[in-house]
Order: sequence, then structure tokens, then C-alpha cells
Amino acid sequence: MLNPYSSAVLVLALAGAGYWGWEKFGAGRNPRDLYQIATVQKGDLEDLVTATGTVQPRDYVDVGAQVSGQLKKLHVEVGSVVEAGDLLAEIDPTVLKATVDARRAGLRNQQASLLERQSALELATLQAQRQRNLMAADATTKETLQQAEAALRAAKAQIAQLQAQIEQTESTLRADDANLNYAKIYAPLSGTVVSVTARQGQTLNANQSAPTILRVADLNTMTVQTQVSEAEVSKLRKGMEVYFTTLGGQGRRWYGSLRKVEPTPTVTNNVVLYNALFDVTNTNNALMPNMTTQVFFIAASAQDVLLVPTSAVTLQRGQGGAGGRGGRRERAASDVAPAASAASAAASAPAAAASAARRRDRAASAPSAQAGVVAAAAAPAPRGDTPERFAGMSQEERRAAFEAMSPEERQAMRERRRAMREAAGDTSPPRPPEGAASAPRRAASKAAAPDAAPSAASGPVNRGTTGGFVGNAGQRAPRRGTVKVIDANGHIEERQVELGVTTRVQAQVLSGLKEGDEVITGLKPPPAAKNQAAQQGGMQQQGPGGPGGMPPGAGGTGNRGR
Repeated sequence: MLNPYSSAVLVLALAGAGYWGWEKFGAGRNPRDLYQIATVQKGDLEDLVTATGTVQPRDYVDVGAQVSGQLKKLHVEVGSVVEAGDLLAEIDPTVLKATVDARRAGLRNQQASLLERQSALELATLQAQRQRNLMAADATTKETLQQAEAALRAAKAQIAQLQAQIEQTESTLRADDANLNYAKIYAPLSGTVVSVTARQGQTLNANQSAPTILRVADLNTMTVQTQVSEAEVSKLRKGMEVYFTTLGGQGRRWYGSLRKVEPTPTVTNNVVLYNALFDVTNTNNALMPNMTTQVFFIAASAQDVLLVPTSAVTLQRGQGGAGGRGGRRERAASDVAPAASAASAAASAPAAAASAARRRDRAASAPSAQAGVVAAAAAPAPRGDTPERFAGMSQEERRAAFEAMSPEERQAMRERRRAMREAAGDTSPPRPPEGAASAPRRAASKAAAPDAAPSAASGPVNRGTTGGFVGNAGQRAPRRGTVKVIDANGHIEERQVELGVTTRVQAQVLSGLKEGDEVITGLKPPPAAKNQAAQQGGMQQQGPGGPGGMPPGAGGTGNRGR
């Protein structure tokens, strides 16, 4: 037995514990203390596709040597700014000059020989004319005249031969002069020397391939080559706005528009990536080749709109349940209903089929068809070979089942199908089942196709190019969902909302909420888990993206480097 004092203390302890439990877990606790709450506010939102890339000059030329020899002089270095036509390098021209001098001397020799042959031609012409005059006076022999004429023709042929040799030598001389000019290498375009691969005094061999001496690039316009994963490449479309940041750019943004997506992917460690290219103006030459970039493709954007956390929204998956399975069941039932009604009508209305046959027979004056239709409608299907038998079969199974039937069974099935169509009021000609009987007709249609449309195969057809883009669809249609709104007194209300641009963090609210509404995003963690998370967060270092874990360039206004 407890004394009265001990009983009073026990009662007070139980009452205090009960009050504490009622305050902490009972109805007296405000629901706002149980949930994580976010306020609907206005802001800017961008649905981004992120990727990494490198900066490369859009226009560049690898300058090489077209002749062999020693690199005698290199007039530029890496970083030199050149104009089109400036002298870049010189190759030792000693051998090339000697070749040109020898070719010119040979040409002069051939020209002197031509003068000699022309003199011989004039002599042969005079001798031939003299022999013709003597032959007319019967003062020479015919053989002497023939020899003079043959000498004249030989002189003319020698002159033609020398003229051809002179033309050949002149052509070779032009090639030697060009090779001599190639010993001096000039800039093909205006730009900056970004690399030099040859050294002064190095021997260049251009017999098999043109050796590269240096690269000249125009750095005024740069091309950013990015690699986008196959899961997000379908979001890209030509002309969409894109911006990027660099490691040392201090958050500066360069803007451009998507120009091209290369259709050939790059596979690295079983990861499929597609190259996306866009150009950007290089203001003040702040961008340099091979810079690493963080690229953000703007798939959708909205400015000064109502924003709600994505975790607070429960999206509606459409009618019929999640995934649309209920909708598919309703569609399947609706598709089966007409077939079932047609089958019941055919089985219960042979008289209707007979009357339809009589009307058609009176119009066509063919009384003999009535008995066949009535008999086909009233006769039972042999071995269950009804049209419903083929309903659940694939095309190959239907073909195999049709080929396994006897001719009488095939004819009975055709008659039954025709009776069912007549009962349903369909007077179109029957469609043959897909089997061996329809194969000749398919072959005939394939053979007649070229004759029916000769223009389709008469020449090449230009289908155009897609530019590597999967599609050019516009913005996604608004979606619907539900949110739980809580007021200052802790009352919870479920509302229907319409959403616009949506990311993994936030969603644009088109209707259903107003600025300042508070929505529930989840349950608050217990105090022990909160303290543990705070301790872990204090031990971690701040990431490169800044507070909040946002990627570089994903927030703020930024500087446009157009």
C-alpha cells in the first residue's frame, strides 16, 4: 500500500507525462509543426539541358609545304596576328632555281632548232618547186621529183615535232616556276597563328604527303562542340538558345543558338553521346581554343511567374489510373463490343440474312444466290472455324491455320463471313484472309506498282536533310496536378493546379495558386535526424557551384557576351 504522499506524486507524474504526450503527439499540436512548408513566390525559371564541351575556332587552315627542302626561314610564331597574303615561311630554293634555269636553257635550245628546221623547210620547198618545173618541161625524172616532195613533207613534220616539244617544255617550265614560288609560303586567311609544328632548319619531305608547318585560325568566331547524352538529345531543336560558362570566366555567360547536331554518335564506355555545335562571337578574344565549357541548352523558360517546389506537386497521370492501364482496358472493351454484337446478330438472324439476300437477288436477277446465303448463314461452322477463331492469332498463325483447312472448310468459312457482313448491312466485297490464296494477288500488286507510279522511281529524289535533329516540336502542353495548401491555422486544402515549365526543383504554376500561398512539400524529419544532418552538412566543404548546389550559370542574371 502506498502512502497518500507517494500516491499524489505518482498521480502528478502521470498527469505531467500525459500532458506532454498530448502536446507533442495529440490533437493539440499545430499541423504546421509536422510538415515542411514552402511559399509560392514569383521568379524566373529555365528548363536546362546541361553538357560539357570545348571551344574551337570555326575557321582555321593547316598551312603545309607543297615542295621538299629545308625550312630556311620562319617569319611567325605562336600568337602572331597575320593578314591574308603575309609571308609566313621560306624553303631553301636552290634546287628549284637550278631546275628552272635548266628548263629555260632547254627551251632556248629547242627554239634555235626550230629556226634551223624552218630554214630547211624553205630549201625543201624551193627544190620541190624546181623539180615540178623541170618535170613539166620533161627535163628530169619522176623519181627525182618524188624525192624532192618527200623531203618537203619530212621538213614539215620535223617542224611540227619541234613545236610540240617546245610546248611541252613550256608547260614543264610553268610547273617548275610554280614550285619555285611554293618555296615561299603565304597566309591563306587573316587570323592568328595558334600552333607551329615545324622548326626553322628542319628538312621537309613533300613527296608523299604535305607536311604541316603551322595552323592559322580566325578567333573572331568560335565554335563550341558539346557532347549531349542520348537521353536528352531529343530535347534539342535547331535555333534554340544556349549559353555556356568557362572555368575562369567568373560566371560570365556567352550566348548563342544551336546550329547543328551531328547524327553520328560517339560511344565511350558504352555511353552514347552526340555532338551539338553552336557558334559564338569571341569578344575581345576572351575565348581561346580548347577551353572547357559548361553548356546549358534552354529547352523552356519563363520569367516573373509563380513558382512552386516540384516536391509539393502530385502529377495526374490521366484517366483510368496510373500509366493509362484503365484507359487501355476501356478501349479494349469498346473494340470488342462491335465484334460481339456483329457475331450475335449473325447467329440469331438467319432470316434477316435471307431477306437481305432476296433484295439483292431481285436487284441482280440472280435467284440462285439466295439459297446459298441462307444455307451459309444457318449452317454451323465446321470445327469452330469462325472468324472469332482468328481474333487472337498473329498473322503467321492465321496463315498457317487457313492453309491447314480443307477446301470445303475454307468455302464454308467464306460463306459464313459473307452472311455476317450482310446481317450487319455491309455490302462491300469480302476481304480474303491472309494466306496462300492471297499471295498471288500480293505479287500481282507488287508487279503493277511500278507501272502505276512511274514518276516515283524515274529519278533520284532529294529528301533534304534533318540537320541531325530528332524533332522540332514546340513547347510541351500544360500538365495538371494537385498540391496541398496549408493556412496559418493549420487547415489543409487540396487544390488542382495547372503547370507550365517544370524542372527537377521547381515548376511554373499557371492556375490554381496565388503568390503567398503556402504548400506542403513533405514531412519534417525527427529531431535526431535533423541534428545528424546538420553535423554532416557542417563537415562538408562548399562545392564549386556555390551555395545551394546550383550549377555554374544556372542562377542569377549573368553577363551576356553576345
